[in-house]
Amino acid sequence: MARTLIGTVMSDKVDKTIVIAVHTRKTHPIYKKKYSVTTRFMAHDEKNEANVGDKVQIIECRPLSRRKRFTLERVIENARITHVEPEASATEEEPASEETKPKHTASKKESK
Repeated sequence: MARTLIGTVMSDKVDKTIVIAVHTRKTHPIYKKKYSVTTRFMAHDEKNEANVGDKVQIIECRPLSRRKRFTLERVIENARITHVEPEASATEEEPASEETKPKHTASKKESK
């Protein structure tokens, strides 16, 4: 049976690929202290439907690439705040005009 994991999308920058962080709690075998472990998985997202911050369920499948062994099964919960990449401006910034440049103090020769 294929493994199913639930995690949070950390990155969706690559086309049809998402990176999911899965948090698990483990207990140390000798000291019995609980600690958390975060593991990152890459998953195939055919329709690019998952965004950064979404809670998703992934399922194990055949190897799709060197690091992708999971596919997106469903989006459980959408992120409260949608992450939007800032777009590069089409126009380049114009150099500052003479009026906006900082004015230097008068030199000693000019003040005499």
